[in-house]
Amino acid sequence: MNQNTGKTVLILGANSDVAKQCIRQYLEKGYAVIAASRDTASLEKFVQDNHLDPSRVTILYFDAVDFDSHQKFYDELSVKPHIAVYAAGFLVDNEKALRDFKGTHQMMQVNYMGAVSILNIIAMDPNNTNLERIIGLSSLSGVRGRKSNFVYGSTKAAFTQYLAGLRQELASRNIKVNALVIGYIRTKINAGLELNESLIMEPDYVAKHIVNAGNSFTIVPNFKWKIIYLILKVLPESLVAKLP
Repeated sequence: MNQNTGKTVLILGANSDVAKQCIRQYLEKGYAVIAASRDTASLEKFVQDNHLDPSRVTILYFDAVDFDSHQKFYDELSVKPHIAVYAAGFLVDNEKALRDFKGTHQMMQVNYMGAVSILNIIAMDPNNTNLERIIGLSSLSGVRGRKSNFVYGSTKAAFTQYLAGLRQELASRNIKVNALVIGYIRTKINAGLELNESLIMEPDYVAKHIVNAGNSFTIVPNFKWKIIYLILKVLPESLVAKLP
């Protein structure tokens, strides 16, 4: 295990499969971790089952859609983070989202509004001289609007654009901002979906790209997804319309 860095990572939405792997990998790199989620019991079980050092993992309750609680949550952190990772996510099938605004609203709140709420608080704290990096987990679904998932994709597109602007805002303070633009992952959120097996990434593989994020704004794990990302960026609208 690497020597303790003396630095702290705050992971918001830490109960996701990718976020849990981030906890493990950040600990291996010598960071202390604040893992925040609504499901604190699941995080406690993860720490125990994986024999992680409980003295270096702080588990806190955090609700991405309880916007009024975010300032208090941040103010009460015993240590302000060097790195903040927003990993919270929510997905509703596109057909359901088109017919039931409740699910759509939940995606907007978790994937975008909650992120903006808490990350604005973190980024704009003038007293946190620790802050070095903010990382947001976005999606290939937000690159271009496609009829199979454009409602969910729109929330991720908004989040990516927010992170792009935040990167510019924080550049003068030498704070890096990264957007992980991610394809299919073998996680709870994708369970039951019919996905191309050859394109599915494992959570620990994606976590490795988060934990080792460099200077580039857009990080697309896996060379196959990099190719898909580049094609989506340049594909004419007439061809995008033919995609599922």
